[in-house]
Amino acid sequence: MITFITLVVATLHAATPLVLGALGGVFSERSGVINIALEGMMLVGAWAAVYTSFLTGSWLLGVLGAIVAGLVVALIHAVVSINFKANQVVSGVAINLLAAGFTEFMVSRVWENGGQSPAVTTVPNLFTIKLLTTDVSINSVVLIAVVLVAVSHWALWHTAWGLRLRAVGEHPLAADTVGVSVYKMRYYGVLLSGVLAGLAGATMSIGLTSRFLNGMVSGRGFIALAAMIFGKWNPLGAVAACLLFGLADAASINLQIAGVHLPQQFLSMAPYVITMLALAGVVGRSSPPAADGIPYDKAS
Repeated sequence: MITFITLVVATLHAATPLVLGALGGVFSERSGVINIALEGMMLVGAWAAVYTSFLTGSWLLGVLGAIVAGLVVALIHAVVSINFKANQVVSGVAINLLAAGFTEFMVSRVWENGGQSPAVTTVPNLFTIKLLTTDVSINSVVLIAVVLVAVSHWALWHTAWGLRLRAVGEHPLAADTVGVSVYKMRYYGVLLSGVLAGLAGATMSIGLTSRFLNGMVSGRGFIALAAMIFGKWNPLGAVAACLLFGLADAASINLQIAGVHLPQQFLSMAPYVITMLALAGVVGRSSPPAADGIPYDKAS
């Protein structure tokens, strides 16, 4: 029972940054903008959270710093993709490369500590479960993710704003004809994705750990995108996929701790293998928003 509860808690923690990143992807792509820059936004958010917490000694300001950092990176992607109508995939790849180089440079510049920051003030735990000789803590970021899932689902499917956002991702010309600003709604979608991805980064650096490591996102932005596709661009579906990937991640870590006689590399790559298998079985049957990735030109 202790092992089971520990695995459940580890799954929730592992899934939380994926859930936040996937929600960001849902908002962006529902508005019609492909966002593979989630990886870079999460990485910059993770660094900004630690740096702000390091300077101020406040985890709350660290979270706000991560959100602002994610917002700035998302703004770059929005301007390039919406205003300049550049290839959205190329823009995302460029941002991911820029984020990796920027954070690595800043770590060496600020801390000069071999690719990692010192320990900083972290987000407090929500509560701790006492199980015989074992204490299992659940971090507050899990509750934040649960609340944001509910709010995101409500906003997308039960508000006029959500209807407009989905409309510009499905048929922007029709939405424009009835007075919906396609550019403004797409900006909303991309900027929201930056806010959520920055928060996902903060979850990894000052939520579940206490420091920043170079490349610490380790492909989780792409797994979040896979979860979004697996969940058919729906917040609740994306959460279910994130829990699956989080379970694989938590199980691989627990098997390593338990000393299972398999090469560590095989256990570590299990979440990514499951991601590929899930996409191979689902992506062909999933239909993205009709105008996803297609720049809108009001003059044409």
